Amino acid sequence: MLNVLTKWKKHVILTIQTKESKRKMITKEETRDTIIQIARNIFGKYGFQKTSMNQIANANRKGKSSLYYYFSSKEDVFKAVLEQETSMLKGEILAAIAEYDDPKDKLKAYINIRMNGFKKLLNLYDAIKNEYLSHLPFIENARKNYDLEEQNIIKSVLDDGVTRGFFSIPDTTIASLAIVTAMKGLEYPFFVTEETTDIIENQIEALLNILFYGLSVR
Repeated sequence: MLNVLTKWKKHVILTIQTKESKRKMITKEETRDTIIQIARNIFGKYGFQKTSMNQIANANRKGKSSLYYYFSSKEDVFKAVLEQETSMLKGEILAAIAEYDDPKDKLKAYINIRMNGFKKLLNLYDAIKNEYLSHLPFIENARKNYDLEEQNIIKSVLDDGVTRGFFSIPDTTIASLAIVTAMKGLEYPFFVTEETTDIIENQIEALLNILFYGLSVR
């Protein structure tokens, strides 16, 4: 009987410790997510170079030293911000694509969400385009990973279109790379110049017409 009670007590204690451990883990994750969200706004406003760990700590009402419990450096915080923004943009793109059946409409949705998404996700755009950040090892990895993600999404749409007879594309890998490259060419007028939304949309529509119908007279 004594052994049974002892085992039961150990089980209760272990259960309590496990629940407490899980609670602390959840609390830590929630705190970390809050820090990332606040840091996103600060990086978006001041840029990576002008943002300090003190600013991030103060905005989170924490001491700078306590911030290092969650992140090892400013670069580590920025990396987490980029991962969050990349995930957000990918989620928006996939959700938009899923709303359509026609692969042509999927491509249009992809382009519109991608271009408008970058306007909201300033840190991701800054990481991809700012040459000052090139010296950071994780930035180069982020750029490569993002390019690969984009190409994979486009390739899946093109593959679906070829399989279902919407497109005739000899190599969807090359085609997806070409489309992503074309999107990069539209980024400058879309973000830097003062071109109107109508002009940008017309440029996107012209690109889509070339992609769908080509340049040859039929």
